[in-house]
Amino acid sequence: MSDKKLLIIGAGLAGSEAAWQAAHRGVAVTLFEMKPKRFSAAHCSPLLGELVCSNSLKSESLETAPGLLKEELRRLGSLIIQAADQSRVPAGSALAVDREVFACLITEALEGREEIEITREEVVSIPEQGMVIIATGPLTSDSLAEAIMAMTHRRSLAFYDAISPIVAAESIDFTIAFKQSRYGKGGADYVNCPMNKEEYYRFVQAVRKGEKVPLREFESAMPFEGCLPIEDLAERGADTLAFGPMKPVGLLDPRSNAQPFAVVQLRLENKEGTLYNIVGFQTKLTYPEQERIFRLIPGLGRAEFVRHGSLHRNTFIDAPRLLRGTLQLKADPRIFVAGQLTGIEGYMESTAMGFLAGVNAARLLTGQEIILPPRTTAMGALVGHVTNVFAGDFQPMNVNFGLFPPLGGRGGRREKRLRMSDRALQELEPWKEAIA
Repeated sequence: MSDKKLLIIGAGLAGSEAAWQAAHRGVAVTLFEMKPKRFSAAHCSPLLGELVCSNSLKSESLETAPGLLKEELRRLGSLIIQAADQSRVPAGSALAVDREVFACLITEALEGREEIEITREEVVSIPEQGMVIIATGPLTSDSLAEAIMAMTHRRSLAFYDAISPIVAAESIDFTIAFKQSRYGKGGADYVNCPMNKEEYYRFVQAVRKGEKVPLREFESAMPFEGCLPIEDLAERGADTLAFGPMKPVGLLDPRSNAQPFAVVQLRLENKEGTLYNIVGFQTKLTYPEQERIFRLIPGLGRAEFVRHGSLHRNTFIDAPRLLRGTLQLKADPRIFVAGQLTGIEGYMESTAMGFLAGVNAARLLTGQEIILPPRTTAMGALVGHVTNVFAGDFQPMNVNFGLFPPLGGRGGRREKRLRMSDRALQELEPWKEAIA
């Protein structure tokens, strides 16, 4: 084991993955986590790797960039993917998890490594010595955020994010709601609440008029497009929701054997099947209004809300100007930045940045050269995004095939994406061997 220690601030997905990868490479790690002494506005569990938004890690299909990223991480020995595979719940072609089991597995794994010392205290300033990974995520505390801004001589960028409500399964009316996946893919993994035209427009009107939580200072920016509250979508037009989170395509109401006008989908939240989250229903409606309005949804007339939707802040740095391709700060190479702080969005994307920061820091501490992932891989494409100096108004991004180097040749969209995934996995192998 190296006699040098790596300090990691934050034990979310990125920090946990970074600690695991560094420890696996023989590096001593001190992992700082402020919970349970202090919780952010969205966290409530003392466990490491807590998920605060959706319990879905998105598609596993290699036709999608999120599916490719998961496969890369799986082949590379990611702790987060191992925990997800062990705690998964049915979700069609997506990988969704029982979030409590998921976090327990991550916590137990990290606590079981002799190389890792977990320190439960808040870090309010950046250590002046030693190698450091900052992985405090979208809810970085004000004091540490100010320290980061002072260190980089720049203002951090911020937007706000929203989370969906969760209802008790036993409170869903299954004389109206039905279980089915779109086009029959993946089995009957989703609960669907069908709406006719009259019900849909009455619901949209209620959402538009519903009382919202007053905006606070950190909510003055526009939220990330992929996490817009439903009331913001509804304001864009009466039909926006029907073409967004409430689109009915690929679903048939068994009562009529016809496609509904609109559908609200619910996804399993835990293995026991006792909880469901309302898919795509991020919201800033007040708690009483959420219960009143969402109970207008057919099948949810007597819904029991075990968690309401809410807003939380997301903070990230101007990565193209501040970071090297290795995720080191240009101004201070002993400091790495990982996770959503780098300006990526999504659970697996955050995990990937944690993986890279952990591997790169460990290699430096053990006297090895840092080797970047190929740009043709999902991980390499993400690094390319956060270090793209040509980015003007830098904004968070999920992994997508638009970030990859183009692929020549003919073929349809599906065929090209599968070829891009095949290329990525082939070029991943030499890099995997090099960093092992």
